[in-house]
Amino acid sequence: MKQDRILSMLGLAEKAGRIASGEFSAEKAVKSHKAYLVIVASDASDNTKKMFQNMCSYHRVPCFIYGTKEELGHYIGKQYRASVAVTEEGFAKSLVSKLQILEKTE
Repeated sequence: MKQDRILSMLGLAEKAGRIASGEFSAEKAVKSHKAYLVIVASDASDNTKKMFQNMCSYHRVPCFIYGTKEELGHYIGKQYRASVAVTEEGFAKSLVSKLQILEKTE
């Protein structure tokens, strides 16, 4: 399944130390220009989604709503995570292309 490939890649990025997870860390990564991609859980609060979408568009960082808090947390080996920032360009580009393909098929 496509979805699992995206979440598995997040797991790889986490193992490589290229993930900032949780609202505070993800926000810090975006504002310090270290984030190349932000993924917000589909079951995150509307305020969280809006905050990240606005902040990411301001800082020109791609932002996608994807997976659940439980899935995002599980695949990076943590508790529930509402938001995850990818801080490595290669991982981010690959994930963005997969997420864009997924958006077109939905």
